[in-house]
Amino acid sequence: MRSRELSGFERHLSLWVILCMGLGIGLGHLFPTAVLYLQQLQIGENTQINIPVAILIWFMIYPMMLKIDLSSLKNVGRKPQGLIITLIVNWLIKPFSMALLGFIFFKMFFLNWIGLPLANEYLAGVILLAAAPCTAMVFVWSYLAGGDPAYTLVQVSLNDLIILVAYVPLVQLLISRTTNLHVPFSLIFDSVLIFVVIPLSLGSLSRWIILHSKGKEWLDKIFIPFFRPLTTLSLLTMLVLIFAFQENNLIHHFVDIGLIAIPILIQVYLNAGITYGLMKWKKLSYTIAAPGALIGASNFFELAVATAIVLYGPNSGAALATLVGVLVEVPVMLSVCSICTRTQHWFE
Repeated sequence: MRSRELSGFERHLSLWVILCMGLGIGLGHLFPTAVLYLQQLQIGENTQINIPVAILIWFMIYPMMLKIDLSSLKNVGRKPQGLIITLIVNWLIKPFSMALLGFIFFKMFFLNWIGLPLANEYLAGVILLAAAPCTAMVFVWSYLAGGDPAYTLVQVSLNDLIILVAYVPLVQLLISRTTNLHVPFSLIFDSVLIFVVIPLSLGSLSRWIILHSKGKEWLDKIFIPFFRPLTTLSLLTMLVLIFAFQENNLIHHFVDIGLIAIPILIQVYLNAGITYGLMKWKKLSYTIAAPGALIGASNFFELAVATAIVLYGPNSGAALATLVGVLVEVPVMLSVCSICTRTQHWFE
């Protein structure tokens, strides 16, 4: 019932991803020279930061950062139990549980199908995904589930700040301990700097300037909606490009998409359930429990995709694994919203 509030694009995001996959594979097969040229456009030598993809990700992330109100952090002391539970699940349970599940499935159950090199790359990709808690899209999911918007804003703003300091060492620790892949600290740092620090700084500055010159209504109803078509187009174009870069990998490992989705789905429902259950145990209100569960379930897939490309390249197994996170995002999050609304009476 509540999913009608989503736009047509958001509601059918997984279908769009599948269509982009088909288009990207077709372009990669028909125009390999042009795709290779685009793939080799990098910011500096051997940085793996692809210029077209980086620009498209910027157009996706900057509008998100405009919605983040860092001044909301002054209310961080309100109802601290909910925040503590969310932070524990997001930063102490979620990345480690994903690393464990990824290790079990990719390096034990599926190893004979995919081989050790791809097992390591897929494991790195799902770790990159789980170590980045969702940011702006949580506002949509929280709204659909009837969560407290002010409390959701505090949770999202705090997570964005923690990403700045925790994402790099956490990713480096988990990937280096579970795979044989080298994880250069400087490359992850560059990824966070380019795709989080700079857009967050520009978004906060833009927000402050607009609020003081035009007002909040103009920001929310004119400026931010202006970027919506551009954000949609950027996402779809980025997916087509990455799937074109992945053309050879996808053709030979198409079944792997389903294999990658299994630990991701288990991890999503596991962490959402842990958060929701802890909120219920501590007798917190539903309007706090629902957004907490949704943040525990979703991921900042834009950052994960960007970091996977920076570390291992756009045609790597790690990049493919993060794209599977995009593929399952909407149906999974809508199902979590539905579970929350159907169990709302537990908190009355």
